[in-house]
Amino acid sequence: MPVAGRVRWDTGEPTRLCDICEDVMGADLRAVPWSVETSPATATADRLAVLAERGATRLSIGVQTFLEDEAKATVRPQKRAEVDAALTLLKAAAFPILNIDLIYGIQGQTEAGFRKSLDAALSWEPEEIYLYPLYVRPLTGLADRHRESAESWDARRLRLYRFGRDTLLAAGYEQTSMPVFRRLGTAAVEAADAGGISEYNQQAGMVGLGVGARSFTTDLHYTTDYAVAVPEVRRIIDDYIATPAEDFRRARWAFRMDDDERRRMYLLQTLLESGGTSVRQYRDRFGAAPREHFPAQFAELSTRGWTVEDGTGTLRPTPEGMAWADAIGPLFFSARVNEAMDAYQDR
Repeated sequence: MPVAGRVRWDTGEPTRLCDICEDVMGADLRAVPWSVETSPATATADRLAVLAERGATRLSIGVQTFLEDEAKATVRPQKRAEVDAALTLLKAAAFPILNIDLIYGIQGQTEAGFRKSLDAALSWEPEEIYLYPLYVRPLTGLADRHRESAESWDARRLRLYRFGRDTLLAAGYEQTSMPVFRRLGTAAVEAADAGGISEYNQQAGMVGLGVGARSFTTDLHYTTDYAVAVPEVRRIIDDYIATPAEDFRRARWAFRMDDDERRRMYLLQTLLESGGTSVRQYRDRFGAAPREHFPAQFAELSTRGWTVEDGTGTLRPTPEGMAWADAIGPLFFSARVNEAMDAYQDR
């Protein structure tokens, strides 16, 4: 049972959350893998001590960059000393898996600057490093600052991605999806091989707790209201806090899944991973081969050299296909999803 949360607690709150998981939900926190996300500002010794004592198996810290000028450009005015202090505490806590998140595509970022962050992250010997492209959402401070054309920005992000990928592969990490790199011979690789906690499984189902959390059942994907503008976000949080407990029995913001959507979701979850999509398993689940259901999409993937079928009957992304994962995903969006996206109003 994966458990994820963004840590902004005093010491009593993680204790209470763990108590709820065990006493109310019936989870044995020492028998299941669970992960917590934190940041340099919130990874304090007392909170980490609680998580270590209760058996957390993975801590992920959103460093994003080790360079203070880049942090400022992403509206994250953290200091390098704060980052190093948090990582010192995380290493001392000795969680089985330490993950460091880094971002590429920051305004003004170069390969030389990105290399400094990569080298700094590697010096901590984390079991995982996630490399995320910078995404700029409308109505945010980053959108106000970002003036680069989409074409030149995409080209720079792709160049930086390849640079980061090659650096981590040379350092002894394996790539399992576009952002995910795991150090060989560590608990992160063992957990992945055992179907562990590093990736959420929307096919099996997952219940998210808290404002902004997403939940997945076989028939329904649902969440709370969504916004990016600060006043709207505050309103959503206030509404969530004021909601009577019995109202949480109903999903207000949801997308109902039909058979076609389940096929598309399954492909997006498997095809964009290094393990790929087993044609046999897909056929057993959905009654036909992937190419029979989506001939146009797979013809385009083949033409672009983004996927190949190996000798085991598995469709896998090529290294170039992995680099273009953000372009592969939309190929499998249904008309219903595209219409919903076009109708959405930023707020």
